[in-house]
Amino acid sequence: MTWLSISWKNSRQRPLATFLSVLLLAFGTGIISLLMSASKQIEDQFTKNIKGIDMVVGAKGSPLQLILSSVYQMDAPTGNIPMKEYQQLVRNPMVKKGIPLAYGDNYEGYRIVGTEFSYLEHYHTSFAEGQLWSAPGEVVLGARAARLTGLSLGDTFNGSHGLQNNMDEHDHFAYKVTGILEPTGTVVDKLILTPIESVWSVHDEGHEEHHEETEHHQPEKPREITAALIQFGSPMGNLTVPRIVNQQTSMQAALPAIEINRLFALMGNGIETLRALAILIVILSGISVFVSLYQSLKDRKFELALLRSMGASRIQLFTLVILEGLIISVIGYIIGIGLGKLGLWALSQLASQEYSYSLHIPILTIQEVYLSGAILGIGFLASLLPSVQAFRLNISKTLSDA
Repeated sequence: MTWLSISWKNSRQRPLATFLSVLLLAFGTGIISLLMSASKQIEDQFTKNIKGIDMVVGAKGSPLQLILSSVYQMDAPTGNIPMKEYQQLVRNPMVKKGIPLAYGDNYEGYRIVGTEFSYLEHYHTSFAEGQLWSAPGEVVLGARAARLTGLSLGDTFNGSHGLQNNMDEHDHFAYKVTGILEPTGTVVDKLILTPIESVWSVHDEGHEEHHEETEHHQPEKPREITAALIQFGSPMGNLTVPRIVNQQTSMQAALPAIEINRLFALMGNGIETLRALAILIVILSGISVFVSLYQSLKDRKFELALLRSMGASRIQLFTLVILEGLIISVIGYIIGIGLGKLGLWALSQLASQEYSYSLHIPILTIQEVYLSGAILGIGFLASLLPSVQAFRLNISKTLSDA
């Protein structure tokens, strides 16, 4: 029988104490694992989607809401802005590029966004099937939107008013699928993209039903868009253009880098609080392991003395107790990582339903490998003092006292 098997049997002789130690260690490890994986992926998603976007313009309101609705498609828009004001803005010499966005409809919960080819170029998209639209009413599907709606090339469908799939359909206007994109890992994956003219056509009231006399006297309806993504041609744009937009136009300018940093700061407080709680639980589990081994050592002094009298060395007794602490740590770590993956899966399902985002569930990250070292270290430290006591065990006194 090996020393490892003896340590395992000793741990099983204290089922309640061992279970409590493993449970505490598993909960702490699971929370830390979940926070590390989720926060890293969320931060990467947010950073990847704002890359190359220096400013967002839209209707006046909350800057953060404007960023979330226009860049990440996760919130309701603040309103619409005149197309003419956007066109004047992009003629500014400090503006390198502008990408207009117009939306307000969905299909099965996936937003239909009117835009230009430059939007697809910005996110470096490529086609899995089909091609770009060539006329209003044609759409290109993001990879996730195509997979979950079941639409394929050549299919036609009617959009629903609003951003949730519970409104009336626009049965007077049908979209046709001309292309399906490869996955990009960006917001494009969950969108249905079409020319801006498609969105305008859908929302023009009374198509071909105006009376003849009204057509001659009613002025053309001013065109509007929901928002625009702006890229500056020089660093001076960051300093001057937002002020011009906010003070001299009816639009609002929001800087994604600033607003997302504020969001991360708010999220960071909550994440740090949970991480501190998880660390506290892990420390408590270490104390639980120490108490369990210390009490076990007091109860098993006679057995250890017999092992010494039968030829076991001091180092072997030291190793025996250390192994008990490490076994508890390994079991707690494995269960904790499993709990962390389960929590990440549940969070991914929630994000998928609410925001059409999904999180990747890796088998084991490099951070979790480092975490294993920390958990084993806690198990080693918790068993160190009991192991030293086993090392110093007085055989003759213990056997005589028995």
